[in-house]
Amino acid sequence: MTQSAAQKIRILMAKPGLDGHDRGAKVVARALRDAGFEVIYTGLHQTPEMIANAAVQEDVDAVGLSIMSGAHNTLFPAVVDALRAKGANDIVVFGGGIIPESDMKGLQDAGIRGVFTPGTTLESIVTWVNANVKPH
Repeated sequence: MTQSAAQKIRILMAKPGLDGHDRGAKVVARALRDAGFEVIYTGLHQTPEMIANAAVQEDVDAVGLSIMSGAHNTLFPAVVDALRAKGANDIVVFGGGIIPESDMKGLQDAGIRGVFTPGTTLESIVTWVNANVKPH
């Protein structure tokens, strides 16, 4: 399912923290782009504040986070907090990476709307974005 030009969803993909593994983020970014979304990739080693600043400046509808370092319980909520501090409560935040099942509820309680782990199909991520993110 692809997006029409009139209602194109803008997504910022980001790698918070010191994690240097970005292959997964790039694969997801490409799949989202191929599905018709407008995708901006910030690159490695982004602070939550840098991610929030870029999200507001780029006027995105969603922020996708990727982490492999295990710092998801700290960094994902910090991105949500940084967005809230900028009044960007309407930006949907989702994330993925090596995230134990036991951490899922805490992340959702912190405002992470979708959490994807290894083995999640690209099609299911695209379907989730279509169902959960609306253009401004």
